[in-house]
Amino acid sequence: MQDCNFNLLAKYNIITNELMNNIIKKLSEEQWNKEYNGHFKSIHELCSHIYIVDFNWLKRFKKLHNFKILDNEIFERDYKFTEVIFKNMDEYIIMRSELDSIIIKFINELREEDLNKSLRFTNSKGIEMERKMNSLITHVFNHETHHRGMISVYLEMQGIENSYSDSMYNKEL
Repeated sequence: MQDCNFNLLAKYNIITNELMNNIIKKLSEEQWNKEYNGHFKSIHELCSHIYIVDFNWLKRFKKLHNFKILDNEIFERDYKFTEVIFKNMDEYIIMRSELDSIIIKFINELREEDLNKSLRFTNSKGIEMERKMNSLITHVFNHETHHRGMISVYLEMQGIENSYSDSMYNKEL
């Protein structure tokens, strides 16, 4: 899909994650795991949550039709939405980069007719649902943006300057 807002969102997603991760990889283990009063207690937990949600949505999208990029051995794994994964920040950076690459390729593989198709799935609470793909893809990108904002707040609370979400300043978009 060349002329689609989802291409812009996918590019924004990968660029913004790279900018955010350039800050994250400079954190100490203590900063990465520092606990806060939010639902997700640390930057580590937030990064795990964002990754798992993106990963699980891509697995769900495989049900729509056989997307070539989603026929990937990484999707043989199962993650629970509440898991905290990544042994360390380096593992997170590598896995996040790989997943972002898959996301952008998935968006490029989407066809216009896919967007109005409905996808049946079971949500994280075990409830059967059906939604149009265009709404689901929008949700995935908005979800990630929301949680990157939480990471930004946690960084600010540690006195770490960050402005990785200012996409209007990025010449690649």
